Amino acid sequence: MKTVTVRDLRQRWPETEKALQVEGEIVITRDSKPVARLTRYVTPEKPRQRFDPVTHGAWQRRLSGGKVSRLVEKYLSTERDKQPRKPRKR
Repeated sequence: MKTVTVRDLRQRWPETEKALQVEGEIVITRDSKPVARLTRYVTPEKPRQRFDPVTHGAWQRRLSGGKVSRLVEKYLSTERDKQPRKPRKR
């Protein structure tokens, strides 16, 4: 396992980055004592699924049995009432 001082890390980053590709892990030291471990980042193979509001709404309705929470409805209605209405263009 390769070790690098904090000063070397700051001053010689390109060399450290190349060594990280070979080693996979580097220990960073300060005053000859290990303070951190630098590892290579591996990109996940499968990207996260995007948020689908329609599917989420169906899940919420299924979970709540189709009931609307009174607390949520109360706050949503007060927020709707606070917002000024824009005139419609015709």
